[in-house]
Amino acid sequence: MGPFPPPHGGVQTNLVAIRNFLQQHGIESPVINLTRHRREEREGIYYPRTAWEVIRLLLRLDYDLIHLHVGGDLSRRHVGVLLLCSLIPGKKTVFTFHSGGYPASAAGRRARPRSFRGFVLRRLDRIISVNQELVDLFRRFGVPAKRIRLILPYTVAAPDTGIPLPDAMERFFQTHDPMLITVSGLEPEYDLPLQVAALGRLRQRFPQIGLAVIGGGSLEQEIRQLVATTPYAQQILLCGDIAHDVTLRAITRSTLFLRTTLYDGDSISVREALHLGIPVIATDNRMRPPGVRLIPISDGEALCRAVEDSLKEPPVSKPAAPSGGENLEAVLRLYRELVDIA
Repeated sequence: MGPFPPPHGGVQTNLVAIRNFLQQHGIESPVINLTRHRREEREGIYYPRTAWEVIRLLLRLDYDLIHLHVGGDLSRRHVGVLLLCSLIPGKKTVFTFHSGGYPASAAGRRARPRSFRGFVLRRLDRIISVNQELVDLFRRFGVPAKRIRLILPYTVAAPDTGIPLPDAMERFFQTHDPMLITVSGLEPEYDLPLQVAALGRLRQRFPQIGLAVIGGGSLEQEIRQLVATTPYAQQILLCGDIAHDVTLRAITRSTLFLRTTLYDGDSISVREALHLGIPVIATDNRMRPPGVRLIPISDGEALCRAVEDSLKEPPVSKPAAPSGGENLEAVLRLYRELVDIA
């Protein structure tokens, strides 16, 4: 249960990777999408419109274990869904919380065992934390350590080199060099105005530089207006949400990958870029993987300097970073702890 693409964000990528891995092992895994993005039901993917439809699906479908994926905020709505899942007789419940900012938020700092969230979280059979900060958060909620697993939420496969980019992207990539790319939601926490401003400085030294921004979000109109007011708007391409395999192909066509954030978790897109051999510049959130060039939060001068320094370095053939396949195997082992899965 959780967000199923489109759009293609980190949580969606993790959910799809787990489902594909299970299917490769002959394990059926229906999906209940819990977002406003809906399609026709197909191939075991369900798009309920109301809470009652979610309940009916949970009571009707044939399964042994519920795995709920939530990103960003641990809202009362999400906690209510977890409570509902934990009340279904004979079913095991696993929860993965994908969040880089919640542990440090006001709500996260108030985490206590004697709270409604703590009560519900302790009812779950297992909790998967995607970083150590979340492990510590769940311990503050009173969840026993034996019920918590630290499993990174990524797996990477090389994209098909035959996959074409959309026409507008292809033209943009052909006419700009060096090519910077970022994959993120158009949301406040991704600090995209910092990248837009930095490009204005960088173009003085690199006149043909381009920035492709992949992703959508609540600030799309605001970001488009910001770009339009610059004298270098033609050097920034807002791509919107695109298919994951096309995103990976675009990363391989890029010179540098940027990840500027006010807060962040263990970004799947950062690890994807590293795996594909693309240098990464990212805000230091104390949990970036080895090989990332780190900059302070909201430091435009540091971002420009990091880009310039990276472009000075001659291209080096690097071994691919780990694919993360062991993370999927860890999830399956956890399932087998709870359910007798052949």
